[in-house]
Amino acid sequence: MMRTTPLHPRLAELSQTQMWGNWAGYLSAVRFDLSSKHEYFGVRNAAGLFDTSPLYKYWIRGKDAERFCSYVFARDIRGLKNGRAQYTIWCDDDGFVMEDGVIFRFSSDEFLLTAAEPNMGYLRSLARPYDVEIVDASEDYASLAIQGPRSRAIVESLTPDIAELRYFGFVETKIADSHVVVSRTGFSGDLGYEMMIPTNDALTVLDAILEAGRAHGLRPYGEEALSMTRIEAGLPLIGVEFNSSRYAYSEHERFTPDELGLGWLLRGIDDDTRPFIGRDAIRRERAEGTSRWCTVGITVEWADYYELFDSRGIPPVPDEVPVGWESMLYNANDKRIGYATSFMYSPVLQRHIGIARVKPKYADPGTEVFIEQTVDHEYINVRAVVTTLPFYNPERKTS
Repeated sequence: MMRTTPLHPRLAELSQTQMWGNWAGYLSAVRFDLSSKHEYFGVRNAAGLFDTSPLYKYWIRGKDAERFCSYVFARDIRGLKNGRAQYTIWCDDDGFVMEDGVIFRFSSDEFLLTAAEPNMGYLRSLARPYDVEIVDASEDYASLAIQGPRSRAIVESLTPDIAELRYFGFVETKIADSHVVVSRTGFSGDLGYEMMIPTNDALTVLDAILEAGRAHGLRPYGEEALSMTRIEAGLPLIGVEFNSSRYAYSEHERFTPDELGLGWLLRGIDDDTRPFIGRDAIRRERAEGTSRWCTVGITVEWADYYELFDSRGIPPVPDEVPVGWESMLYNANDKRIGYATSFMYSPVLQRHIGIARVKPKYADPGTEVFIEQTVDHEYINVRAVVTTLPFYNPERKTS
């Protein structure tokens, strides 16, 4: 039986399509409008609202909370100050990424982790030697994201407490007489905020947000528009860029942080005072140079893409909705060298872009590769160029 989020009753009233997908057993909007491009431009030009309530939420509390987090998570938590959050990953003993999430530090002994997949049993199994309590708060809170250039004006009109909030900072405040947590985070690559709201107050707070956003063009957006914005931002999505190593059948389905382009999270890996899970395997990978892949961006010039169709008398119709499959990559000799995990036409950049996994020798920016496309039921390769991520990174995101 599919469940609905605490925000669903109001958001369902705003949906023209009633198109819903399944996220962790909850109905999640695929799109609200007849075209997801309208929602996408709402985020890029004004503000969009996305229901993130299906995220799993875990309190990590106790005298050993910091020490526990230092062991479980690959990114060092010890320098994280109260009122700050950070993106992190956790790995298995062989150094392969299990999952990713965001962890919030409320005090010296209290953290909150949000993740897309369930981790209660795993965290509790690791907690036994520590003076720490793991509490599943997933159903205690509704959560939502407000993303886009007008997001600050909307949220600040509801609570002045966010006026000086820095990127990845958060504050406990009140909106519509409800205690909420507002963080300057998001999955759009743009200026944005996320909120955690007590479940019983969800609709009251949402109504206040919708009213405050009316003058700023705030509109809800669904998973298709979310995918468009996060690809432009070069953000990996579990189930697309990678799967949890715990569910993999072979090493071909497991990836290390360096192979996923997440090696930057491992600053201080050589500090022997923090032997986190997977550390020895990752250090060995680096010492021996055994990384199989590099994660890069690829771009296809519009003229090259159009020529695929023009040369066959077919009108080219670039599709902004990301394709739902991997697209193979080749070198100039038609040898397969990798694959794009995400590929789409970017309305802002006006060219096709992709997040790709290539063999390390092809990872330098400017390297020419070829991506497989289907035209007239035939596989045709079109030229692409390796580039750095992200594709879209406006100054307002962090300023």
